[in-house]
This record gives sequence, C-alpha cells and structure tokens, in this order.
Amino acid sequence: MSQPSTPPRHFSANSPPPTPGSSGRRTSANGLQPPPSPSRSTLDPEFSSRLGGSPFRLSGEVRSPRVSREGSDLLASFQSSPSSSAHSSLNTSLNTSLNTSLASSLASPRNSLDYSDRFIPSRSASNFSQSQPLGSSDPSASQNARNSSHNSNNHRPAPSAPSNTAASNPDHPPEPTAQGSSTMLNVLLKSELLEGGQSKDDDGNMMRFKSPRAAHHEDATKAFLSLSPIGSNSHRLLTSPRKAMRKISKVPFKVLDAPALQDDFYLNLVDWSALNVLAVGLGSCVYLWSACTSKVTKLCDLGPEDVVTSVSWTGRGTHLAVGTNLGETQIWSSAQCKKVRTLRGHSARVGTMSWNGHTLASGSRDRLIYLRDVRAKDATVMKLAGHKQEVCGLKWSADESQLASGGNDNKLFIWNLQSSQPVNRFNEHTAAVKAIAWSPHQHGLLCSGGGTADRCIRFWNTLSGSSLNCIDTGSQVCNLQWSKNCNELVSTHGYSLNQIILWRYPSMTKITTLTGHTYRVLYLAMSPDGSTIVTGAGDETLRFWQVFPDSTHKAGKSTAGLLFPSSPGSLIR
Repeated sequence: MSQPSTPPRHFSANSPPPTPGSSGRRTSANGLQPPPSPSRSTLDPEFSSRLGGSPFRLSGEVRSPRVSREGSDLLASFQSSPSSSAHSSLNTSLNTSLNTSLASSLASPRNSLDYSDRFIPSRSASNFSQSQPLGSSDPSASQNARNSSHNSNNHRPAPSAPSNTAASNPDHPPEPTAQGSSTMLNVLLKSELLEGGQSKDDDGNMMRFKSPRAAHHEDATKAFLSLSPIGSNSHRLLTSPRKAMRKISKVPFKVLDAPALQDDFYLNLVDWSALNVLAVGLGSCVYLWSACTSKVTKLCDLGPEDVVTSVSWTGRGTHLAVGTNLGETQIWSSAQCKKVRTLRGHSARVGTMSWNGHTLASGSRDRLIYLRDVRAKDATVMKLAGHKQEVCGLKWSADESQLASGGNDNKLFIWNLQSSQPVNRFNEHTAAVKAIAWSPHQHGLLCSGGGTADRCIRFWNTLSGSSLNCIDTGSQVCNLQWSKNCNELVSTHGYSLNQIILWRYPSMTKITTLTGHTYRVLYLAMSPDGSTIVTGAGDETLRFWQVFPDSTHKAGKSTAGLLFPSSPGSLIR
C-alpha cells in the first residue's frame, strides 16, 4: 500500500541529533519516530510516474553533495552528533569525504558532475577527443580537454588557478605533491601493464584492430631496460652482421696457353657455351676445352688454305658456328665433332656471328649481314645492307627482337626482323665499333665501344633512339659484357693500357682494374653461371678471372672449384 505523501523535513543545527538505534531508525526526544527520508520518487512526481508505481526501490540512495543549506545542515548534524567509540572511525571517514566533496563543489561548481539514483549518460565521457590520448603519459591532459570543452559549451571562462610563486622562484623549488606522485604511479603502471607504453610510432594504430608488431614491443622493452646510451636503432645497426664484401682477385686464377691466337681487332675467336665448354680458334683449327674436366678436344681443321675468323655457340651449346676467311659459315656438332652444314654467300671473311634461336646472323668484310635459318634448305632469310665498311660486331638483344651491328665505318645500326632497313642509326662514334652488349636487366638498353680514335663507351635507348651517356675510357675498347647477376659490366681494352675494367652501372664508377695481358685484350667470353670471364690477347694466353657474383652462391665466395678442378695449367694444342 502506498503511503500518503508528506512534506520533507529538514534537520537544522538546533534540532536534537539523532541517535543510532537497534532498528537503524532515528528517534526523536519524545520517542516518536521521524518520517522516513524523502526519496526521489517522493520529491519528483514525474520520476514516480515514470517508474509506473513499481514497488522496488534502491537499497542505498546516492545523492550528490549539492551546494545548498541542506548540505551544510546535514554536515553540521553529523559533526554535532555524539557517537560511540565503535563509530568514531566511520564518522571521521565520512567527515573527510564530505569535506573533500564540498570543497571540490565550491571550487568548481560548473565543472562538477551531479550523481543520483537516476542514470543520466555523460556525453563528454564518450567524446574521444576529450579522453586521454593513448600515447600521452600525462593524465591531466584528458581533464584539461574536458574542462576546456565544458567551458566552451557554457561560454564561460574557467576560473584562473592561483599563481605558484614557488615554481617561479629558483631558490625555493616546489615540493613533491600528490599530483606528481599520482603521475609517476600512472607512468609506472603503464610501463608494467602495457610493456613499456606506446611510442610515437604507435599513434597510427590507435583506431586499428590489429595490435602493434611484437618485434616493436620487444625493441621498446629492450630500450626501456637497456643501460646503453645509444638508441635501439643504432644498437641494431651495430649488432647486425655486416654484409660480406666481394673480393675480386687482381690475378687470374687460371691461365691457359693458346699458341697462334691471332692479334686482329676485327676477329672473334673465343666463345663459352651453356654446357661449360670453351671454343677457341687457333689458326686453321678450332679447339674445345671443357671447364669441368679440363679436357681439350680438336673440333676441326680447315687446312692450310683457310683460317678461322670467328666462332659462336648456339643457345643450347650443342652446335658451334665457325666463320672462315674464305667467307663460309660452317655448323659443327660438338658431341660428334662432325660438320653438319656449310652456309655460303659472303665473299670475304666472316668476322662476327650471333645466334637467335635457329637463326644465325653473320657479318662479313663484304659489308653485308645475312640472317639465315639453319633448319631450312634455303637458309637465307634476309640480307641487310647498310654499312659502308667491314661489319665487325653483331649482337642480338635479350628478347631476340633487335639486332645491333657495328662497323668499321664508325656506325652503329639497330635492325629488326620486319624490315631490311635499320630502325635506328647512331653516328656518334669516331672509330670502329666492335664492342657491343645488350643489358639483360633493362629492356632496350645497349652499350657500345669505339676503337683507338674514339675510346668511349656509349649507352643508348634503342626504344626511343636516344643517347644516354658517354664515358671516355682512355684506351681502345675491344669488348663489352654485362653481368647476368648484377647491374655491372666489364670492358676489355687495347692500345695503350691493355687492361680489364669492371664498371658499376648506372654511375659508371670503376670497381676494379685488372692487368696481366701484355697485348691488346681482343677476346672476351663469360661462363654460363655468369661469375667468371675469360680473356684472350695477342700474347697467346687465355686468362680466367672471378669478377662477378654467382647467382646461386654468396657474393665473394669463389665458385672456381665448381667450374674448374684443381689442376695445373693446360696447353691447348
């Protein structure tokens, strides 16, 4: 049954204080029980109507210490009530709590929040911009943000804090306060619970589902516990293993005698197959030297009336093309040491050849270039005429779509299979162009080298037909070769330094310079793994150099033992 509503009674300081009874009710002096404490439903009819006459009530009412006479009278009644020794500690705690609450309410009446038995959500608590940033270690930042937001909403300035004269006086440093101790405690707790806290780098992860990388927290923990004066990044740099420097020997690891190796700039007498077999033209004979077994095999002998002027392996390394001084092009099987076919057409020596699948390009002293399919009965596919003097350099591009030709007329031409006319003509060289090499790393990048009067290495973009760079080497450029495993190239030189230079592209800085030949270094070939080069000169020697890193081994580790067994120098006869 509902009780009749009675007006609320207020206890003043002059009324007799209530004494605790056994029933927990306060009893007046005449023995009558005072009316019960007014609840929210009694004071607020609207709230009672919202409850819909529910018989359930909160067991403990929570009322905010409002700044009114009621709060002061209530405090006075508690302070003036005689209590037993059993309740002395409780009264002391209540007095301290009420004093603190009243003081905070009086100091900032606009910034305090009122609490009651009715749940009213706080919109400021859900404002992410006013909450404490995750990466900030100062807990006062969030409170300042909430205060500034509350003041801006009410359009009233916040009360100015009293000036701290001790902080401005260096003779009287400020004493540690409870706020400073609380800040330090928060930092320590954050360090322990969050594994060293979040750094500035973690601000990007504030609104992400993924947690920061474990390695990052591990580094932060190590940096927090480390006694080293250097940072974690510097420590990681110092403790990381150093990259092994590539050691390039200044001396060849193997030297072969090659008697009767001609000292002629326009010939190409050395080539290395994909099956690790080296072909060398000596006089009228062609010899095969196996790099795996050091076995020397005589492939052919042209007789006293003819001389070998060029050799070139097919892509698979099973057949060898031999150019002669009489203008013939012979195809030989290396496995059977048998001539398969003879191609005629040139009227002078065939000084240079290059394979493109089953198509062989041959350049001659008769200024012509023949493209022939060795599978067809009529092998001639196309005849290219453009040079005014002997063709001394031929190379197919890595994608086998373009053919570069250099001549003794100082011209460099670019051809394709769709036209009998050059696609590009480069006339910048001032001497014979024999050294030609396509980059295996960049499509359309070509380098070429000039003779004694030119001495330059030039780089071209064959797709746009433009010149890219020019490097003066100081001596005749005889050969050029790109590395298969890194963006470097090697050049061999003649008059007057007779040296081998390893370059780093595109800076074109010299990595090393190799010397040893006493004549022009006219011949150059590369091993199938791309780590070793062989050079030949008019001093009748073949020298093997370890200059490039191997694609299957660590840089700097010699792979000569895989290509060549330990054996004394061989003699090619």
